[in-house]
Amino acid sequence: MSDDDALSERERWARLRFAVVGPLLAAPPPSGELRTAIAALAARSWRHPVTGEAVRFGFSTVERWYYLAHRAGADPVRALRSRRRVDAGRHRRLSERLRAQLHALYQAHSSWSVQLHVDNLAVLAAADPTLGPMPSYATVRRYLQANGMRRRTGRVRRDTPGAEAAARHLATREVRSFELAHVNALWHADFHVGSRRVVDARGRWQQVHLLGILDDCSRLCCHAQWYLTEDAERFIHGLSQALQKRGLPRALLTDNGGAETAAEVTEGLARLGIVHETTLPYSAYQNAKQENWWSVVEGRLLAMLDGVEPLTLDMLNRATLAWVEGEYQRRVHHELGCAPIERFRQGPDVARACPDAETLRRTFRARTTRGQRRADGTCTVLGTRFEVPSRFRHIQRLPLRYARFDLASVELLDPHTEQPVAVLYPLDKNRNAESGRRALAPVNDTEPVDATPATDSGIAPLLDKLMAEYAATGVPPAYLPFDPEDTDR
Repeated sequence: MSDDDALSERERWARLRFAVVGPLLAAPPPSGELRTAIAALAARSWRHPVTGEAVRFGFSTVERWYYLAHRAGADPVRALRSRRRVDAGRHRRLSERLRAQLHALYQAHSSWSVQLHVDNLAVLAAADPTLGPMPSYATVRRYLQANGMRRRTGRVRRDTPGAEAAARHLATREVRSFELAHVNALWHADFHVGSRRVVDARGRWQQVHLLGILDDCSRLCCHAQWYLTEDAERFIHGLSQALQKRGLPRALLTDNGGAETAAEVTEGLARLGIVHETTLPYSAYQNAKQENWWSVVEGRLLAMLDGVEPLTLDMLNRATLAWVEGEYQRRVHHELGCAPIERFRQGPDVARACPDAETLRRTFRARTTRGQRRADGTCTVLGTRFEVPSRFRHIQRLPLRYARFDLASVELLDPHTEQPVAVLYPLDKNRNAESGRRALAPVNDTEPVDATPATDSGIAPLLDKLMAEYAATGVPPAYLPFDPEDTDR
């Protein structure tokens, strides 16, 4: 299942709206030019989040989205998500008495199919108008599912196409330098393979990868750290430190590497309201500021470590931190005419406050949907089975958040709000063997109902009706009794 398939329609719309107005938040237009900027966005075509067709939005629509996101502060994507109806979750087409009848039918006949429940409920509704109008099949099915009333059957069921495309693009497009006017409007992030190697704890030589994160406007190094490999887990580890030190930027520019485009990264950036932009494949010139910084790192920092033998990862990181904060941040940048730290402090700044460390850790997770096993109330993520609390046993398709590199737990989401409602932990068969069976927790029902049976007859309403209609015809029974006991007296 693709990431897009796992997202709800409401979430896709929220991200499209943010993509439309995000540039206005990253680079606020000068005073008096906001209407012109909104009009330009209204004139563009966008990809419909559901159908994929080209679509345009009116000026007033874009303007409304902009002010919603602008006033939201730390979470513009959530503000752009369509609001859930006040009566969502309530089955308006099912009267209270009809719900009571449906509960009574299920208690007496839990093995019935949805269609059989519908047919028998229709007979009751036709016989007693006070029960209210008969709803559709879909309404009854949704109500049964929402209240955990499942059918019980008794069975446990480099000369590559990408490089060539990049070359053609470079040949037909201008290459121009750019610089955003606001601090924290855009960050650059990338990995660099260092020219030095380090010795690990076992005495083995290891290649090192530097994660560098730069602010576009000021060239300030928001964070720099060396790792033994580059992957999504380490990218998130370094990025989270930058966010905690400098705040949330409006946009982040990376290349198309697996670490930077992993679902955990892209999903997390979207939840934080950070526009994720990527360069074209094989187009390093689009991230020229980052490439220039690598040359400074190699020419000054690593050059000063030539005489250090053996070089360890810990020492390399301590030296890098001292060099970044003591020299690079305070040295006059030849393009800026001032030190990066001076430009960063002078602003103007469009950063937002960063959430706490735990919230940040839970943010960088991928969203997916998994089916719940009816046999034991578990779901499987990347080969690991997780136990689902019994109060959520009525949910067939579970919306989840997880990180591939941290499967100690996954989060169960509310499908309407996309907010976590429970933490799921791996299945522990030994613990389950030692503990007794717990009583089933009640499902999340919206309203209590009285499940008093509507009739004292043990015959289902539909069958009782059919037998009465057949008897009224006067036609004798179409079978011959064989035993004397095979007749009603």
